[in-house]
Amino acid sequence: MSIKILFENIDVDGIDSFEVYRKLGGYNSVEKALKNMSPEDIVEEVKKSGLRGRGGAGFPTGMKWSFIDKAPGKSHYLIYNADESEPGTFKDRHLMQYNPHLLIEGLILSCYAIRSNTSYIYIRGELMYVMRILEKAIEEAYANGFLGKNILGTDFSLDIYCHPGAAAYICGEETGLIESLEGKRGNPRLKPPFPALNGLFGFPTIINNVETLATVPWIINNGGEQYAKIGIGKSTGTKLISACGHINKPGVYEIELGLSVEEFIYSDEYCGGIKNGKKLKAVVAGGSSVPILPAELILKTAKGEPRLLSYESLSEGGFETGTMLGSGGFIVMDEDTSIVKNLLTFTRFYRHESCGQCSPCREGTAWMEKILNRIVEGKGNEKDIDLLMDIANNIEGNTICPLGDAAAWPVQSAIKHFRDEFLIKPEIV
Repeated sequence: MSIKILFENIDVDGIDSFEVYRKLGGYNSVEKALKNMSPEDIVEEVKKSGLRGRGGAGFPTGMKWSFIDKAPGKSHYLIYNADESEPGTFKDRHLMQYNPHLLIEGLILSCYAIRSNTSYIYIRGELMYVMRILEKAIEEAYANGFLGKNILGTDFSLDIYCHPGAAAYICGEETGLIESLEGKRGNPRLKPPFPALNGLFGFPTIINNVETLATVPWIINNGGEQYAKIGIGKSTGTKLISACGHINKPGVYEIELGLSVEEFIYSDEYCGGIKNGKKLKAVVAGGSSVPILPAELILKTAKGEPRLLSYESLSEGGFETGTMLGSGGFIVMDEDTSIVKNLLTFTRFYRHESCGQCSPCREGTAWMEKILNRIVEGKGNEKDIDLLMDIANNIEGNTICPLGDAAAWPVQSAIKHFRDEFLIKPEIV
């Protein structure tokens, strides 16, 4: 049984209310931080913890905070990226819905750390019911002195605003999110400058994922060094995994990083094995944008070592034989799954969600969808497979934002590991 940090009290009746949350130790970290710690102390503890961004990139959180422009006289903004749009990923929604005060507590600490007095929660437009839960929790935090002017009698003040997006996948990319928040079309920006220097309204801005900042209260209460003892190597702490597909127990699980993929899939504590006693065929380990791996490579690395749920183990072997932890959208496919039809679904999604700003992505995703449709209809040939790979190779690394890579990697990996399946006629598929 792994340690629970984010899910410790999530099943407690009434945990979404300030009263119950406070009785269980909620907001204690805010009291500790504002009364006994400087912003630099908070950043240092997060650095010691080894906490990495849980939105997909896995960049060290404390280091990201330290990049913010510290020039005097500049406002700082912190944006909670709650635009969870990655297919296969639903763990942030789960946290927001059932334990909203944990998010607010983490947000207060993080704003204090980067000296921000204004924060925005940018949430998916489809999740309006979750936004209402967050807004109620924010009102309770204001009413009890944890938001607003001079929090707990200190000179630190903070205002939080919820902002619903228009359900565009591209706005999960931090600069596309900023453009949308400013009231413009959500087209990603060229970088540099990076948001830490020139972000929202031209001011220094930090954007973090929901799960990332919800972890900060535990780190402040228990210390960064204690957090770093959990997990494995540079993959410290716990991680929320959204498990779905052909498994007996789909849902959101908090795992200690370093858990083996085999145990996660087959243990009764987690996924409970493959439905109907079928065999495992493939897994998308980190959301639709990461390479798919066949059963033999998701359970063991190319070196024959057990594959672990960690940043390093999943990427072992690069994209030849590895994948990415990403956002933790764990999609399990059984022996009857058509990899080609699944790939068509992913590619159709990325074609639809492309902002159209970059020619390789705008034209390439549409072209790949057209070819995959032809193959699924039984009208393709072997040259189409090579053409698909060629298009994906020309998209990868040639776009302003990572959506191009996200569209290319599933195609490249599916062809690499399941090439023969592209030649099977649809009636067999």
